[in-house]
Amino acid sequence: MSDPMRIRAQLKDGGVTEVRVLMAHIMETGLRKDASGATVPAHFIQSITATHGSKTVLNAQFGPAVSQNPVMNFSFKGGAKGDKVTVSWTDNKGAKRSDEATIA
Repeated sequence: MSDPMRIRAQLKDGGVTEVRVLMAHIMETGLRKDASGATVPAHFIQSITATHGSKTVLNAQFGPAVSQNPVMNFSFKGGAKGDKVTVSWTDNKGAKRSDEATIA
């Protein structure tokens, strides 16, 4: 399994929770060649889901054009200090990762 995601969730004025996520992933496009000239196989995050409680607050689709170790920011209403935000991803090879953070 890959390294844990680094997630920050902060409650801002107006009841908006801002979330910042750093995902550790190689994000290979499938177009690069190695030293011997062979194509490096594609390996990238395809889908991302963020939940707050039982409610999905984000669904996103990534493709091979996203850089290595992508960073994503999003916000939602309805969070409270101490609540948990869970972020999960699945890549094109079937690997999965899920981590959570507490809203500060």
